[in-house]
Amino acid sequence: MRLRGLTRGWPLRRRLAYGIAALVAGVCIAIAILTTFASRQFLVDRLDADLDKSAQRAGSIAGVIPDDVPPPTADSKPGRGETVGTINVRISGDEADGFILADQNDPRPKALSSAATEDLADIARDGEPHSVDVEGYGSYRAVAVTVDGSDGTDTVVVALPMDSIGETVTQLLIFEGVLTVAAIGGAVFVGGRMVRRSLRPLERVTATATSISKLPLEQGDVMLAARAHVDDRRTEAGQVAIAVNQMLDHLAVALQARHESEMRVRRFVADASHELRTPLTSIRGYAELSRRRYPDVPDDLRYAITRVEAESTRMSDLVEDLLLLARLDSGRPLAAEPVDLTRLVIDGVNDARVSAHDHSWTVALSSEPIYVTGDEARLRQVLANLLRNAAIHTPPGTTVRTRLTLEGRDAVLTVTDNGPGIPDEFAAQLFERFTRADTSRSHSHGSTGLGLAIVAAVVHAHAGDVDQHSRPGMTTFTVRIPAHTFSGAGSLRPTGSCRPAAR
Repeated sequence: MRLRGLTRGWPLRRRLAYGIAALVAGVCIAIAILTTFASRQFLVDRLDADLDKSAQRAGSIAGVIPDDVPPPTADSKPGRGETVGTINVRISGDEADGFILADQNDPRPKALSSAATEDLADIARDGEPHSVDVEGYGSYRAVAVTVDGSDGTDTVVVALPMDSIGETVTQLLIFEGVLTVAAIGGAVFVGGRMVRRSLRPLERVTATATSISKLPLEQGDVMLAARAHVDDRRTEAGQVAIAVNQMLDHLAVALQARHESEMRVRRFVADASHELRTPLTSIRGYAELSRRRYPDVPDDLRYAITRVEAESTRMSDLVEDLLLLARLDSGRPLAAEPVDLTRLVIDGVNDARVSAHDHSWTVALSSEPIYVTGDEARLRQVLANLLRNAAIHTPPGTTVRTRLTLEGRDAVLTVTDNGPGIPDEFAAQLFERFTRADTSRSHSHGSTGLGLAIVAAVVHAHAGDVDQHSRPGMTTFTVRIPAHTFSGAGSLRPTGSCRPAAR
């Protein structure tokens, strides 16, 4: 679990490269351990063979000096087969004498210390080699054999040094360690290149999927021309590429079908709205004519005519909104001329104050007029919809603050109210068509659910964006539109003072 947690989030390339390196490291370490143990055992076995030969010569070995043998002279040589460090200990009764061949060039063996002699005298006398630490001399392999002595049967202990084995094993470990490090480094380098080359088709598939994900698929009319390259159908990467291409083919068909369906709906709405304009105008005209020409009709008939006129007016407004959305959906260009947003905000807030006098309206403007390039009528509709939305969806006494500033190259318009806020479940679809957040957003207020949809469509047509942030006690709509820059702006500044006082 710890290893899984450590590698979580690693890309597949790193996991494979480090996995190969770990496998190589494990194999090399296992081989090094086995080789070291086998080599050491081989050297010990060879030393035991030499020890056995020395033990067979125990009765006459150089360095073991019985009482009746004169001490060696300067011309005498070490016993045949003996090496420097060879120790011989003769045990006769309770006495033990030990000698060591200290120097190959010095034929005279040296007396062994009493402590070292005792260490060797204590080994088991079973004729088998034993490893023993001789004080002051290091590790030895020793064997005890029985020989005939002058006073009876004596024991001779023959010991050979193991220093050469330790040195050999140490050198072997160093060599194997260097080889292991080199193997791991090579595995990381070569394995990384192999993994990178093997995963290159997947990287191309990822690049294709990323390019597709950046397309505005929500618009419907999108060409999915990109396809993943298939290197080899037999490989896993090739199969993934084939699957991705099939998915893109199905997605392209589905997007085309959805786009065609949306276009049919939009054409129907546009055609129906256009066809409804004439009869609605006629109905409203005849209702108004009847109300004016026949003033002495009964009250219930007068009320009915008034309602027909009001509903036909509301229906005409709805048709006009639908036609505007249809024109924006079709991509028809809007007017492009300098628009004084400062004057537009002043007029809009003044109109809102008159139509919704039960609300408190405040405005904050920059010291200099702010201009944008666009369609003045549509921008007036954006502000009017935002202010009307704040008026009809907040209770009387609510304060609505309109603010216009210049931030960088953008003109920023915000409309903020301290009303109850917008429920979270409707925030995501607030700018969709025919969306009403609660019962207050109903036909009793004349709301069609198209006001904010028109705001979003018009702002986007002006290369801007609109956003909202709401919580209980504060709702803010923010509109950003690129500001207009031109020479001779002074001629377009408003004349006179038409700015309402902020309250």
